[in-house]
Amino acid sequence: MKYAELANAGVHQQPVYEPGKPIEAVAREYGLDPANIAKLASNENPFGPSPKAIAAGAEAMKYAHLYPDGGCQVLRQKIATHRGVSAESILVGNGSNEIIELLGHAFLRPGLEVVMGAQAFIVYKLVAKLFGATPVEVPMADFGHDLDAMLGAVTERTRLLFVASPNNPTGVANTEVGLLKLLQGLPEHVILCLDEAYAEYLEQSPDLSAAIHAGRKVVCLRTFSKIYGLGGLRVGYAYGAPELIALLHRVRQPFNVNAAAQAAATAALDDLEFVAMCRTENEVGRQVLCEGLTALGFKTVGGAANFVLSRVGSSAEVFEALQRRGLIVRPLAPYGMPEYVRITIGRSEENERLLSVLRELLKSGEITSVR
Repeated sequence: MKYAELANAGVHQQPVYEPGKPIEAVAREYGLDPANIAKLASNENPFGPSPKAIAAGAEAMKYAHLYPDGGCQVLRQKIATHRGVSAESILVGNGSNEIIELLGHAFLRPGLEVVMGAQAFIVYKLVAKLFGATPVEVPMADFGHDLDAMLGAVTERTRLLFVASPNNPTGVANTEVGLLKLLQGLPEHVILCLDEAYAEYLEQSPDLSAAIHAGRKVVCLRTFSKIYGLGGLRVGYAYGAPELIALLHRVRQPFNVNAAAQAAATAALDDLEFVAMCRTENEVGRQVLCEGLTALGFKTVGGAANFVLSRVGSSAEVFEALQRRGLIVRPLAPYGMPEYVRITIGRSEENERLLSVLRELLKSGEITSVR
């Protein structure tokens, strides 16, 4: 018998996540110097990791022969202090992606439903299908979550409802007032999962802590992969009611977060100067890209995260043309947006280079604007 005949039936229908192309792969494919490639595809921090995180992670590597703290006790307490909640309200994961999967382990099965935005982070759909649940995709309004429509999509079979704010890949954020209204309207059998991966880029992010303390069914997700620059270490966390967190602990693997990641994340939380610098530079870069792309004829949504969304016509053609010149962006056909690319806000020289190359491509006729 072939392996395919032995696999569970659902495996054959499970979509596969397509990550952005790594720098090394693009360099080999086009014969480019990796040092001259700008990766503006995966919403990574162009300023690198937090310096305090680098030092702490390096120190932790001296003890790499020892297993990490299986309960992430020091990091959980640090996060709890940072968020003003108890350590029992915190779960640390191998990136927030793992926590999304843990929610599936705990709450999803065939016959149940998961409500999400039609252009929301694609992992919500992948996890729903992985556990045999039905993803219910709700059309978005002006590239943001239509919270009223999402509430209207809830049925007796709904168990999880995902809202990413700011949303990936569109960048649009929802207000605290809107989120609280949604939460108040949800029935008791539905858990609101608020994905706050990009919340540190907001001047003031929504705070649902009071709703959690009041017993509302909500869990919030954060990551160290974005503004803290620790995407390569894979560390994120959830905060919610201790009862919910205890259930997620039951379905996670032991030693799920490595020691270097724990140490680096703990130190990163204290690097307030680095975070403030990244946020400030990100806002400057957002304005440069939005104004530059618009001037070139590309309708652009600035959003509130560390990337912009731009309508460029054939995203596949623009993606290829830019790659040949050492610039990697993210085409959004997998999100049902074949005319759009997502562009990470880079360093000032990377942003200017992108605009300059696009200008040259338009002038040569290799690509066309879509006014």
